[in-house]
Amino acid sequence: MKKFLLFTAAFITLALNAQQAKLSQIDSLFTSLSAKKQFNGNVLLAEKGNIIYQKSFGLRDEARKLPLDANSVFELASVSKQFTAMAVVLLQEKGKLQYDDKLGKYLPELAFYKDVTLRQLLNHTAGLPDYMDLIKAKGDTTKIWTNKDMIALFAKEKPEPVFAAGSKYEYSNTGYALLASVIEKASGKTYADFLQQNIFRPLKMNSTFVYTRRLSPKKVDNYAYGYVYDKAHKKQLPDDLPEYHVVWWLDGIVGDGTVNASAPDLLKWDRALYANTLVSKKSMELIQTPPALPNGEKTKYGFGWVIDTNPDYGKLTVHSGGWFGYVTFIERDIDNDKTIIILQNHEEGKLDFLKPLRRLMYGKDVEKPDTKEITLSPDKLTPLVGKYLLGPGIVMEMSVVEGTLYTQITGQPRFEVFAESETNFFLKEVPAKLVFTKNDKGNVTGLTIKQGGRNIPATKMN
Repeated sequence: MKKFLLFTAAFITLALNAQQAKLSQIDSLFTSLSAKKQFNGNVLLAEKGNIIYQKSFGLRDEARKLPLDANSVFELASVSKQFTAMAVVLLQEKGKLQYDDKLGKYLPELAFYKDVTLRQLLNHTAGLPDYMDLIKAKGDTTKIWTNKDMIALFAKEKPEPVFAAGSKYEYSNTGYALLASVIEKASGKTYADFLQQNIFRPLKMNSTFVYTRRLSPKKVDNYAYGYVYDKAHKKQLPDDLPEYHVVWWLDGIVGDGTVNASAPDLLKWDRALYANTLVSKKSMELIQTPPALPNGEKTKYGFGWVIDTNPDYGKLTVHSGGWFGYVTFIERDIDNDKTIIILQNHEEGKLDFLKPLRRLMYGKDVEKPDTKEITLSPDKLTPLVGKYLLGPGIVMEMSVVEGTLYTQITGQPRFEVFAESETNFFLKEVPAKLVFTKNDKGNVTGLTIKQGGRNIPATKMN
């Protein structure tokens, strides 16, 4: 018995040492990123609901030099979509709406989109044009827009669908903004009040709320302001720079963004989803099940979540968010009950550390990239700068900041791109490569995204 107890004690000691080594490596990862000014924000990692790592890096208020802490509140950007989707599910369970109801039932001004259903809006298969592009082209950007204003512009202009409803997948902020208005029509409450009364308050998410900071300013304790960089590479509020005026005129539109929260509140949300606290198990399964398209192609977006299966980590439900000054991320490893919550409040926030972070959370060594990375001079990178059309309404923008090449799809986080030759590049956060094409004169004309055995061409627009 004594030998057994000694063996057990030794085993526990080894396990604790391994856990401590893992956490030390994770801390080194974020400390290094912070030292390079590549990370300013909060990290929360949990296993089976228990926080294993939580730390804040940098300031929440540059003007007053106030530091971030564990309970700082961030704009979630597109991570908000999961709350919009949950509100729709709650209303469905209450019998206030059905997923296959037509959009026009709740927003008769848009009944000319006669085939669009709520389910398609949830799954990003509705094919509606981007509301931001429509406002820029046809709207008045000297005022703050609301959902009501946006719907009125759609009703007036009647822009053609990008594709037939239900025929393909294309990520859509428009769909989720319209769902917020459907929630208001079906519930008789404002979007903000419905979420507060039916999600945030029951889960005791006391630092979570819908916040339109320019339209309806109020004092928020421990608020993490989002910062961008001016031409001198100094942090500025986007409100102070004319080129970021979009944060002002789009501030009143809710549903696709505008939920604000702290990292601990997002962990409460994570736990409630495991326990089916808000909705039934059947509804949770639907939330986490992407649809198949009529041609049999499987999508990866359920209701407010990207759904994926990783051979090493199992089923993942994930969402990122990107808005001027914010980069956010939540990942729930369903099969192993591990949670990653990342909230950043600066424009150059990255997510390319996710792959090594996941490996560290599973006690694995960080893999070195299988591609040889080289450094290119700015004159080699500048010709790549510009916008590339991936498909109707989908634009990838390449930019160079302080000698570093970045790629960003509208409304999504920006990722650093690494060179292996003058035309071949790769990303570290996801297994993807970018291959640029040139014409006979040596001018860049487009690129091809190589990922998962697929080749996605894009034409350079400028």
